[in-house]
Amino acid sequence: MPRTNELVERQRAPLTTPSDIEPKAVRDITGALNALLADVFALYFKTKNFHWHMSGPHFRDYHLLLDDHGNQLFAMTDDIAERVRKIGGTTIRSIKHVARLQRIADNDAEFVAPADMLSELREDDRALLLNMRAVHVLCDEELLLDGVAATYRIHQTLRELPASARLHSTSGNH
Repeated sequence: MPRTNELVERQRAPLTTPSDIEPKAVRDITGALNALLADVFALYFKTKNFHWHMSGPHFRDYHLLLDDHGNQLFAMTDDIAERVRKIGGTTIRSIKHVARLQRIADNDAEFVAPADMLSELREDDRALLLNMRAVHVLCDEELLLDGVAATYRIHQTLRELPASARLHSTSGNH
């Protein structure tokens, strides 16, 4: 059984992962992926916020759409974080860390009309996709290909909503 001193030393030891990537590239890619991960978490929280506070005559359809959207976003987080670890970096450790890195704005408004929710998420998805493309420049072709494809599917789902659904707004129907 390990002694207390040994356990303390192991806790202090740096995380090391063998990698053939140059240390500067690891730092650059890690920073870019962690910012992207923070954006995905921020968009996930916003999507769930809107999912929980959806209202109006299209409640069920939008509620299910946002549930699916949130699930797709959350599914991306592990892939991104594991890629950071795979190259020898360390990843996000807390909500506070997410808040420091996120570029997707929160929405803490008391009420947001459904059309405004969908519009905001569409814009955020667009921003996330642009951020993913920027990160992709730093990475090998395989590193983020799955994540880019997943985000593209999310963006397409929101973009393909009928115009009437995108424009429909409720005034106080909760």
